[in-house]
Amino acid sequence: MNIAQLKTVLKEILLKTDLTPCVVGHRGVGKTAAIIQSCREIDRDYIPLRLGQMEVGDLVGIPYRQGEEMHWSRPSWWPAESAPAAVVHCDELNRAQQEDTLQAIFQFVEPPAQGQRRALHTHQLAAHHRVVVAINPPDGSYQVAPLDRALLDRMVVLQVETDAECWGKFARQENYDERVRQFIAGNPQLLATNNRSIEMQVEPTERAWEMVSILRRHCRFPKELEMEVYSGVIGQEAAVSFLQWCTDQRVRALSAADILDRWPEVAEQAAKQRDDVQAATMTELIARLEADAEINQSQQDHLIAYIDALPRDMRFGLVKALLRTPEIAEILCQDKYDASILETIQKISQDVA
Repeated sequence: MNIAQLKTVLKEILLKTDLTPCVVGHRGVGKTAAIIQSCREIDRDYIPLRLGQMEVGDLVGIPYRQGEEMHWSRPSWWPAESAPAAVVHCDELNRAQQEDTLQAIFQFVEPPAQGQRRALHTHQLAAHHRVVVAINPPDGSYQVAPLDRALLDRMVVLQVETDAECWGKFARQENYDERVRQFIAGNPQLLATNNRSIEMQVEPTERAWEMVSILRRHCRFPKELEMEVYSGVIGQEAAVSFLQWCTDQRVRALSAADILDRWPEVAEQAAKQRDDVQAATMTELIARLEADAEINQSQQDHLIAYIDALPRDMRFGLVKALLRTPEIAEILCQDKYDASILETIQKISQDVA
């Protein structure tokens, strides 16, 4: 994704979830600027941590004794409980010079467990603060440490690439020299020479699917960015399969079993089905009830709810077909269903007359 798309995704994640975005991109592409601008646009304070320059004590604080207990002082950068909402930017995560520094920050970049707070050693971060990570890719071009899969598994990896058109808009906005802008417009290949794709060891895990669930439940990404976002959580192969499955599910007609047994789960989908798909659902439902008209009370309620959700003409057609089965006709004619069914039956009677 380009920088403009990155900002869209970052703001959505930071505002609506407590997940940790990890921005991966080559030098100079604009990772830090995008994070700072995103913080400004969502009205969040920005707290930068250059992990390549920090030791464990800079992260967890200096130990001191209080009576018989050991405590750790709060680092100066740590946002207080009462401080305005802030985003802590863990920059250069894979440039941490000491192994124990990387191990110390590991806990901090991990999203908090349900009902818990994000923590770093003995310090707990207030719930309204967020964390974002930025790294250069571990592709041999930089003096960086490889990140193990357990660490990547705790973040939403967002890969950002050079985009000449996006840069051109930014350059005009910032009033860059006109000659520079015109030259890059005519020679976009010279905007950045190290713009090859980035290979990250992102794979599906139980935790990763939980993160996908959180993103789908709380965030709304532009359609063209969904693949990139989910690929940064479960890997490209799993993301392709999952989104294709979602597309197939949207097109697949709901079954009779879906309507009768799972109505609360499929009600929204049923109401949005295309007419041709809806017709397929109705056909299967009619066939199912003609073959076996014995349905329990819950299934009866679900059937009526489905009929009530249909467009008027389809509702008439379905009820007319169902009335041909005496057991189902008896169910439809119950007084408690008059609000949904009576008008339809009256209309059918008028047509017959």
